Amino acid sequence: MADPDLDFQTGESGASTTYPMQCSALRKNGYVVLKGRPCKIVEMSTSKTGKHGHAKVNLVGIDIFTNKKHEDMCPSTHNMDVPSIKRTDYQLVNISEGYMTLMNDSGDIREDLRVPDSDIGKEIESKFESGDEFSVTVISAMGEECAIAIKVLASNK
Repeated sequence: MADPDLDFQTGESGASTTYPMQCSALRKNGYVVLKGRPCKIVEMSTSKTGKHGHAKVNLVGIDIFTNKKHEDMCPSTHNMDVPSIKRTDYQLVNISEGYMTLMNDSGDIREDLRVPDSDIGKEIESKFESGDEFSVTVISAMGEECAIAIKVLASNK
């Protein structure tokens, strides 16, 4: 009756990391999955309907984690995946061995996020060493997370 290979021990909600959207409904500065990567749409053009009656949409997007450029073409009537993106602000508590200790609004601590190798990462480290209090904006999509921005908190001086 029951399959012994099924394992229900993981606590995932079962929510999908992406949702479908018709290609013609996508907009510039929106998000889309191009070549398996979550991207922000930076350029979009639609070609005229051809002999077989489908207008094609040409999409150019920048990967939200690696900043690499991806291009794709899709008939306007077809669906494309749009990543479910979540932004969270954390207060930086500490940096040790390349990992950030972050605290959310409810006081929960997480220590599993690496300092990014980009300019934002350098800025986070320099502001932390100078003793500034600031929050880090973390974006998560499709099982990946990355710090993308920092915001200096109002000083109590």
